[in-house]
Order: sequence, then structure tokens, then C-alpha cells
Amino acid sequence: MTSGSLRTILCPIVFLLVAPLGQPLRSATISPREYRLRFFHTHSNERLDIVYRRGETYLPESLAKLDRYLRDSWTGEVHHFDPHLFDLLYDLTSSVKDDGGEIHVVCGYRTPASNETLRSRSANTGVAKNSLHMRAEAIDIRLPGVATAKVRDAALQLRRGGVGYYRASNFIHVDVGPVRQW
Repeated sequence: MTSGSLRTILCPIVFLLVAPLGQPLRSATISPREYRLRFFHTHSNERLDIVYRRGETYLPESLAKLDRYLRDSWTGEVHHFDPHLFDLLYDLTSSVKDDGGEIHVVCGYRTPASNETLRSRSANTGVAKNSLHMRAEAIDIRLPGVATAKVRDAALQLRRGGVGYYRASNFIHVDVGPVRQW
């Protein structure tokens, strides 16, 4: 191959790699998808808007903030949450077309003592003796502007854990335990 024929082959390739004058060369890398949740806590009146995951990577600092945010409302004790619960919330809000909407948190983590106190208040509270709230694998929520029954139905369709429906109190329970409903 002569140098002239090599130049004929390489010149078009070089032009494809060089950006026009005055314009930056664009990177071919694509940013990983961000997973964002927005919360309002009904007991503390705190809000949290957080990216907890990028692509397949959970963000440790964000998970620590979520753990603190979802602490036991009565004792202030913090427990590490299963990050799959946040994925469940993300998918749940997306499935009801409320992605980016604010999730109202009724209850996150509960210590065994807080759980027992709630159980003792009434026989009909729906507070389980071995509640997954005590393992930071459950959350009670409502989505303002979305019917609670619609949120329940969407959670049931995801089949990713337990779903409790508390119509009188206008919230649902979701967890990452075995698939079941009440």
C-alpha cells in the first residue's frame, strides 16, 4: 500500500474524530441513570430529596442519610435500611406515574420497644409482633394526590414483598419480605 492510498483511507477517519473549530469534543460516555426519591415525614415534618443510587451503584452517603431520616420517630434510634426498599419505592412511584412526587412517610424504622408500645395501644392496630419495621425492611407511606387503593394495587402488581392496606388511616405498608398482603 502506498502512502497516498493510506492517506486516502485515514483522512476521513481523522475528520470523524476531530470536533469542528470552536466546539468541544463530546465525550462518548453516557452518565449512569440516577435514582431519586423525595420524602416528607409526617411525624418530624422533615423533607428529603435524595439521589440514592447511580446506575447499579448505591451511594453510601445517601443511604446513611436515608437511615437517619427514617429513624424511629419515638426514640431517634437509627438502623441501616435494606436499599432494595428504596428501589421498591422508586418503582412503585413510577408505576403510578408519580415518579418525582413526594412520598409521605408515616413510619420507617421502629425499635422493638416502639413496636411493642404501638401493639399495646390497641388490639386492632395492625402492628405485627415481628414487624419488618424492626429490621428496617418496611415503610408505611401515602402518595398525596394518588388514591391509596391505587398505590396498594400497584404495589401488589410489583410482587416484591408484603403490602398492607390501611384504608381508614389512608396509608399502605410495603416491605421487602415475603410476598403477601393484608
